[in-house]
Amino acid sequence: MSKLDFQANFAQMMAQTKLPLRQGQLIQQGFQQHFQSAVSTNEKLIISKHAQMRINERNIEIPRQTWKQITDKANEAKKMGVTESLIITNNAALIVSTKKNKVITVMDRDEASAQIFTNINGTIILD
Repeated sequence: MSKLDFQANFAQMMAQTKLPLRQGQLIQQGFQQHFQSAVSTNEKLIISKHAQMRINERNIEIPRQTWKQITDKANEAKKMGVTESLIITNNAALIVSTKKNKVITVMDRDEASAQIFTNINGTIILD
């Protein structure tokens, strides 16, 4: 069997094994649903031991509603491909690994104003 015969036979075989349109649509819908559930996971942020120590040492208070905003925006940034984010609130600055859903460190705004932030590929400012 020559290479051309094999290619012709393979093409005929593939044409015969095509799924009916309805079945193909169902498979596509199943994939889309799975993809949406994978992308839209609204995961909670974990506060690292280091970040918790910084919050305690610096007496930083972040209200529950602000934590919800931080979590929502971190999840939104993750969907956009951001892996390491600087999140600035009224009274604090947080470095968040959206890849790991983890708050890496926290500092108050005064301390943050004197810092240079590196290895960040996204910034979120909450008012």
